[in-house]
Amino acid sequence: MPNHKLSPQAALIYTMVLAAAADRDMTDGELRAIEEMIVFLPAFRDFDIASIAGIASDCTDLLTKENGLDIAFARIKPALATSRLHECAYALACDIMAADGMVSQEELRFLELLRDELEVGRLAAAAIERGARARFTRIDNPH
Repeated sequence: MPNHKLSPQAALIYTMVLAAAADRDMTDGELRAIEEMIVFLPAFRDFDIASIAGIASDCTDLLTKENGLDIAFARIKPALATSRLHECAYALACDIMAADGMVSQEELRFLELLRDELEVGRLAAAAIERGARARFTRIDNPH
């Protein structure tokens, strides 16, 4: 992927990959959630699914560099031109983190950084977080 203007969809994929990698352990549940979101969500309609691997690889390569997270944020923010897209990115990050049923301190710190970077208000962020928690609630089988 070229060095750097991201499409809105690529910025959303960056956000999901960063969320999954925040605790340095991308789980199968997180990867499955990313795939399902890209396939089913309207934000990715008409998106070339064949480009996912390249976008994800570019993003994970950044994480090996000094200031990689800052560079990723500097690419994500301009690609998400509206507050609606900022909230969408934050919601996707929350969903990825909720997908495996556990949220670590590193992941919570990433969400805080993302919220600040994208200027998602605390009230909106709390509502988005609560929605993710509700969507990914598991029903335990007592048997």
